[in-house]
Amino acid sequence: MSAVHDLKPQQFYAETRQHEVHKMRMMMVDGNLTTNARTTESGVSARALRDGYWGFAAAPVADAATLQRVENKAMSNADAMSRFGKRNALSLPSATHIGEQVFEGRSPWTPKQCNELLSELHEWCKSTFPQLRSTRFILHDEKHIKHLKNSLGSDVISRIDRAAVYMMMIAEGDDGAPIELMEILSCRGSIADLELTVDALKPKLHTLYDHLQAKRHAVPARAGTQQVIIAPELAGMLAHEAMGHPCEADLVLGGSVAGDLVGKKIASDKITMIDYAHSQNGQSLMIPVIADDEGTPSRDAVLIENGVLRQFMGSRETAAKLGIENSGSARAYAPADEPLVRMRNTAILPGSDKLNDMIADIEDGYLLLKTGNGQADSTTEFMFGISLGYEIRNGQLGPAIRDTTVSGSALKVLSAVDAVSDDMHWECNGYCGKKQPMIVSLGGPALRTRLHMGGE
Repeated sequence: MSAVHDLKPQQFYAETRQHEVHKMRMMMVDGNLTTNARTTESGVSARALRDGYWGFAAAPVADAATLQRVENKAMSNADAMSRFGKRNALSLPSATHIGEQVFEGRSPWTPKQCNELLSELHEWCKSTFPQLRSTRFILHDEKHIKHLKNSLGSDVISRIDRAAVYMMMIAEGDDGAPIELMEILSCRGSIADLELTVDALKPKLHTLYDHLQAKRHAVPARAGTQQVIIAPELAGMLAHEAMGHPCEADLVLGGSVAGDLVGKKIASDKITMIDYAHSQNGQSLMIPVIADDEGTPSRDAVLIENGVLRQFMGSRETAAKLGIENSGSARAYAPADEPLVRMRNTAILPGSDKLNDMIADIEDGYLLLKTGNGQADSTTEFMFGISLGYEIRNGQLGPAIRDTTVSGSALKVLSAVDAVSDDMHWECNGYCGKKQPMIVSLGGPALRTRLHMGGE
């Protein structure tokens, strides 16, 4: 259940978090098990806000005596900071949540089951695709369990479970140099919650191999501004990296370009972008955050609505400073991390166009399918690496292109969108980096727009 208290200046606020992180990772390279790791990290942390200053402390054990010591240390640290001068007390948003988040997935796999699958995948690829130079398969899952209490009355037990399988193939290009390509599947839960049998994965492995063979004969992309279709996987990254971060309230306070754009047109009418708290259309998303790591009940943040910038994601402090509604977006990755404003499930919503029609309407352009990395800053300028793409000529797909980069301003790229597909792709296989890693999910449809591509 949730409750909302009146906003009032907080002379004192405190919270404690007991936090466990469980991880599993197994990797097989060419039939050899090279990684077999299972780790557990746990601890307690406390934050205290006194007279406008925060104090934080953490310890790697979670007994009652240590928890009390950490609480006292956090308050002592806040007192020490207050010596820098008096600050006005903040009128913190005071929404609270009491409850436990439960997830019931399949029974976790044993190390033996994981090893057997990895071996079967390697042997099948070896016999089916003899031209491959190498294969690499990784199984990874992790679980976060947190118990948060604060002085406002929140008492929350939350959990995040996510899993991914990484399937990589390496071949030899026409020039003799190695080329590689990877397919990633991810889900909420553990490895057991993915459909991981060789028969289930065969279609995806065949598709991956076909793309890899196309890359063996790849041609260079033409440098300059090009008309492109950004596949859903890239649209999710564009939403997260290039437009999501500038809409985080702590970055807005730090000078993000989004700070002066609320209520203004920043994208095509076809673009609506939301950072979902936990569900979409009644269905739980991959990273459901019922209440954040400050004990605030989480709500969706509509960042862009029909091209207009609407809201930011915030924490108690940033919402108070900006005078906005708190979205409950404060999250901490590890037991010794402080909560920061972080995305949860960020997506551009699907439109009504068909991908095939979007391709057919391009005379000269590119279909960009996969990215290996990306970065952006608070101005919305971005650069992504493209690991798989194809030319489009006269409405038809042409040869694959060599690995390249795309760059530009998200504001300009989203403003140039003239078609949005009616499909939707979600994934939760990576980490967001912002002082500390964070588990997030990304979603999106295909977008047709214009951006700058690197060439030879």
